[in-house]
Amino acid sequence: MGSSMDSEKIPEIKMFLTDCDGCLTDGGMYYSENGDELKRFNALDGMGFRLLREKGILIGVITGEKKELNRRRSKKLNLDILEQGVQDKLCMVEKLCQKYDISLQNVAYIGDDINDLDVIKAVGFGCSVPNGIEEVKKAAMYVTKRWGGQGAVREVIDKVLGSWF
Repeated sequence: MGSSMDSEKIPEIKMFLTDCDGCLTDGGMYYSENGDELKRFNALDGMGFRLLREKGILIGVITGEKKELNRRRSKKLNLDILEQGVQDKLCMVEKLCQKYDISLQNVAYIGDDINDLDVIKAVGFGCSVPNGIEEVKKAAMYVTKRWGGQGAVREVIDKVLGSWF
């Protein structure tokens, strides 16, 4: 696990992908009395996606869940890619790389659980969050200081863009 990674070791990123729950959110599931499911997202991550888009980097979310609220959030963020209900995330990332003619080496991915592990190992810049499982954090090239849902995705975006604060 490398939270002291130098920006020179990050390959050129052409596609930036993240898991949703636990990375863009804190992983909590909130339910109202009416049965509505709520998730808390962080505005820092949203601005980060905008900065990537301005640099011409494809942006997206790959999640095992299939939720309308994920679709609404992705639309608001103007994401290029939203893949929901994905069982084999590596297969999906490989298909996206083929579709957009991008090498796995030019992909950044953030994940926190076992279903993210193969992608984190395969891409050029595989990352995790402190609230991720140990096996995933050990495989990651970079583990954020910020927790999922608290600007962790933005932290990785800043590294990719070379923004050191």
